[in-house]
Amino acid sequence: MRFKSTEGYIASDDLAVAVNAAILLERPLLVKGEPGTGKTELARQVSESLGLRMIEWNVKSTTRAAQGLYEYDAVSRLRDSQLGDGKVEDIKAYIKPGKLWEAFEAEERVVLLIDEIDKADIEFPNDLLQELDRMEFHVYETGETIRAKHRPIVIITSNNEKELPDAFLRRCFFHYIQFPDMEVLKAIVGVHFPGIKDRLLTTALTQFFEVRETPGLKKKPSTSEVLDWLKLILAEDLDPEDLARDAKDALPKLHGALLKNEQDVALFERLAFMARGQRR
Repeated sequence: MRFKSTEGYIASDDLAVAVNAAILLERPLLVKGEPGTGKTELARQVSESLGLRMIEWNVKSTTRAAQGLYEYDAVSRLRDSQLGDGKVEDIKAYIKPGKLWEAFEAEERVVLLIDEIDKADIEFPNDLLQELDRMEFHVYETGETIRAKHRPIVIITSNNEKELPDAFLRRCFFHYIQFPDMEVLKAIVGVHFPGIKDRLLTTALTQFFEVRETPGLKKKPSTSEVLDWLKLILAEDLDPEDLARDAKDALPKLHGALLKNEQDVALFERLAFMARGQRR
């Protein structure tokens, strides 16, 4: 069982090594990187590459670790008891299994994605340590223990919004997805737009990297954004010459796909103004 690039996803050699090492060590794979570098998509592609079902747990700021195990609806049970509903005797009717429970009880091995773990409270990762280590947890309301029938492949993503606890990091295999260079990005684009002309692609990506490397940029455009930009360029049937920028307008064509806030748009407008002043 080894992961490698798929038809729809170009995985670098070091990323493939990280995935396979985590599988071999039976450790969660913690993946960090800029937003838009394919962290979430990685889990989907691991699932596809290995022919395994994927279970996705999207973490929010209000998510509690216990929700991944199960939720007990005590309020509904109390209401039903007041109404004389006979099902109150079956406490299991008020327990909703979470994503970890679903992964543990699966009849086959699955890929479990815990997406954007850093969005939750700082205690969230620590609250999952024992369950991810032992691959089991206790249901206090029923007295049963839920054990993993097959150890899932756990992939955890983080955008580095919060520092994760050392105890949690020790239990993970870590990989940082570097932003792709020109050649890797060309290969990624080739998967999505196989017929794109090389001169247009080179011109567009050269300009894209110039935008990314502009000093003072608040949000650098990501892989997903350059794919959107190229889709628009192809839809508008633009040539390499159409992408050329001059001193009057430093903004790239169709810049709304690349620049996502007014500060960055204003930055390029200032650069154009300064360039015009230097030419006088």
